[in-house]
Amino acid sequence: MNALQLELPPEITAEEARVLLAIKLYEMHKLTLGQAARLAGYSKRAFMEVLGKHGVPVFAYLPEELQEEAGA
Repeated sequence: MNALQLELPPEITAEEARVLLAIKLYEMHKLTLGQAARLAGYSKRAFMEVLGKHGVPVFAYLPEELQEEAGA
């Protein structure tokens, strides 16, 4: 795993930055749910709740994928 070091504004904690980074990387399909949860320091279940609070869907399917899954 790569390390990243950066200076944050005083109003943003390292924990908050880590959670927001994990959310964005998950949303962009760069990390799996488990990887993002670990990065954020949460269990999968707790991270799913965090995603919901930030309006990020846990399961993001394209319309074509949903039709395929539904057998349409």
